[in-house]
Amino acid sequence: MTKVIASPYCGNSPKMEFLKKFSIAFAEVNLIFLIKNVTDDIVWSIIGGQKIEGKANFIKALEEVPCVKTAELILDQILSHGKGGAANGIRIMENGEDYAFSDFYIFQSVKGEKIKAITSYCIKI
Repeated sequence: MTKVIASPYCGNSPKMEFLKKFSIAFAEVNLIFLIKNVTDDIVWSIIGGQKIEGKANFIKALEEVPCVKTAELILDQILSHGKGGAANGIRIMENGEDYAFSDFYIFQSVKGEKIKAITSYCIKI
């Protein structure tokens, strides 16, 4: 289980709470939660990496994530407005490596919780 430290400002709305859960699911590679909460036409753009299109390719990419587990997830900020949202923080891995990340999300609709697009920035620190 990943230790989670979140800013007190990371849960002020249902969408922000959802993005907190989504970030935790990413850190824990919780495929069931992630797959359930993205659209069939999901687009995941990993800056400096690749662009993954479609749910089948999204699942494949998640399954290919290296087996190093996240020991601690620090969520500094989570924001949401309209169809957009963002989360940033630090992932401390069990192998001692640390990564700063920022993920930007587009929801399928203003009221929908399913995510249609993700743009991810990840830098080893």
